[in-house]
Amino acid sequence: MKSTRRLSLLAAFCCLALPALAQPQPVTTGPRAPGVSAEAMAAGIGRMASHRAAYRLDLGEARGSGITAVRGAMVFDVADACEGWATRQRMTMTVVDRDGREIETVSDYATYEAKDNSNLRFSLTQSTQGAVSQRVSGEAQLRPDGSGTVRFSEPAGQEETLPAGTLLPMRHTVLAVEAARAGQRLFAAPLFDGTTNEGAQDTTTIIPSWVAAPDEPRFPLLANQASGHMRIAFFERDTTGGGGAAQPEYEVGLRYYENGVADEIVMDFGEFSVTGQALELTPLPGGC
Repeated sequence: MKSTRRLSLLAAFCCLALPALAQPQPVTTGPRAPGVSAEAMAAGIGRMASHRAAYRLDLGEARGSGITAVRGAMVFDVADACEGWATRQRMTMTVVDRDGREIETVSDYATYEAKDNSNLRFSLTQSTQGAVSQRVSGEAQLRPDGSGTVRFSEPAGQEETLPAGTLLPMRHTVLAVEAARAGQRLFAAPLFDGTTNEGAQDTTTIIPSWVAAPDEPRFPLLANQASGHMRIAFFERDTTGGGGAAQPEYEVGLRYYENGVADEIVMDFGEFSVTGQALELTPLPGGC
């Protein structure tokens, strides 16, 4: 199926919606979005909530693709690991076409990310129809300006260079929330998340609104938390200086709350989209 590769990319990227609780005095060096100060970054990290989130996946829009149904689930475990965040995301998704054929994709994605945006260890295993279709693992090392190198253990021996300004997944989440709180409506940055054996992707985050906390939240973790819908577009990295791709490879929409939790997700594959609704949001222990 044409969208199989993007299924793994989007499922893994959804962990951006699930940041972990930071300890006091976090390290905040590294790239920041315009208008987000080091103080705002420190405060934003401190607001993040460590938790487990479980989502039900359903078909959003089919757009004439021939897809008639989607069913599945995603579960995230996110823990504060003192100087970093440890995450694990597991997804099962079955796509059904008009002829009744079913394609099942299962992914298991885990990371450890340093809170100062300096290091990411990552591992992704994806299976399609019960057979392993992709394995990616390795480690990224970043300098204070966000530039750096990714060394893959799978595929063995491969290396990629990361451009200045590269963000790791958790750093991107904090910046998205802080940009929204500061009234910004857009920011762009390269992102590396370790879901493919390629380097960083260019991303543009659009933030149309930021609204007050709901009177009756669905989950206790969302109480007294302002929120905003955001849309993150992913583009093939421009290495030629020609301005990059005009159309994104894929997009992810989320409703982020002030503590970094997302209760709604839309994964847009182009030919069709998949919605994710939170069925469970449970606090998890963590920290030093």
